[in-house]
Amino acid sequence: MAAPVGVGLIGAGNISDQYLKSLTSFPDVRVLAIGDVLEDRARDQAAAYGVPDAGGVEVVLNHPDIEIVVNLTIPAVHVEVSEAIIAAGKHVWTEKPIGVDRASSLGMLEKADAAGLRVGVAPDTVLGPGVQTAKRVIARGDIGRPLFAHTSFQWQGPELFHPNPAFLYAVGGGPLLDMGPYYVSALVHLFGPVAAVAALGLKGSESRAVQVGPQAGEEFPVEIPSTVSALIQFEEGGQAQSLYSTDSPLLRHGIVEITGTEGTLVLPDPNTFGGAITITRPLREMVVPPAPVVQEVVEVPQEGVLAGRGLGVLDMARSIRAGRSHVATGRFGYHVLDTLLSIEESVESRSFVTVESTLDEIGSLPAEVDPFASTL
Repeated sequence: MAAPVGVGLIGAGNISDQYLKSLTSFPDVRVLAIGDVLEDRARDQAAAYGVPDAGGVEVVLNHPDIEIVVNLTIPAVHVEVSEAIIAAGKHVWTEKPIGVDRASSLGMLEKADAAGLRVGVAPDTVLGPGVQTAKRVIARGDIGRPLFAHTSFQWQGPELFHPNPAFLYAVGGGPLLDMGPYYVSALVHLFGPVAAVAALGLKGSESRAVQVGPQAGEEFPVEIPSTVSALIQFEEGGQAQSLYSTDSPLLRHGIVEITGTEGTLVLPDPNTFGGAITITRPLREMVVPPAPVVQEVVEVPQEGVLAGRGLGVLDMARSIRAGRSHVATGRFGYHVLDTLLSIEESVESRSFVTVESTLDEIGSLPAEVDPFASTL
């Protein structure tokens, strides 16, 4: 087939805007339908983005020209919805995480394999020029041998902007499962599979209150740790330390630093597709206070075309037509979930936890890829 790939969306909530803005601008895909349990919400999004069909979930599952369905539901039902998509004979792109437990997530992947269908998993920010450029920088040896990473995500919490944030504090949510996929996915792209983890966690409070929208003032329980400090050991020898917190009045997020024997690589926020990339070189001589510390900082040109959410769907669509593997595979998403759940288990046990899954190969997106080019 030499034609654009038909795409449908299930879930017309907050994140759907970001996907629709990108997917409706990529010539190699066509968004044909949007489905939601709230049918009017699906129809409103369809009207806003010029999508020809909308309604309930069945509108997407039964559409004969849709090949890939984008699953934008809440984490607790990711696997259930993905399995319905597979049963309908369509490829799955699911928002992160792939699921909230190992058994059902792995079972869903096995069903897809048996049906000859593909699964792709967010975040596709790792396919953007930020992480992909950094991956090439490390492969070239520009910072020497990578030794360790430091990442940080901390702020006061999504109830500040989200009209219905309770699911982000339920099982399958929290700063670890909600934001951790961005950071862990980036680290796995740069360091390879995770071997073991250790972590501590806490709750800043047992309940939170909605701050915006029609439910403002309503309280909901905090079911998971709202602060997690994690250590990661990679199979190839590198290490990372990471903080995930929604208990911090101080806003500090998007920090990803990779230190090697010959420099420290600073990446853009992994919740974005690109941004400034720098390498800080070692000091040439000792600096004695109060003399200012001045280090050589080298700007790294960002390679690739900046796009947005939906880039992974596009890569999957092009890969289907080309008969090659897409980059953000279900197995990659499962390894990230396995790592995150291992971190949760370490919080409970206060011990190192071995990550059982692994990855044979982690794909990359070539710098010359142009999402806005027509190739099919």
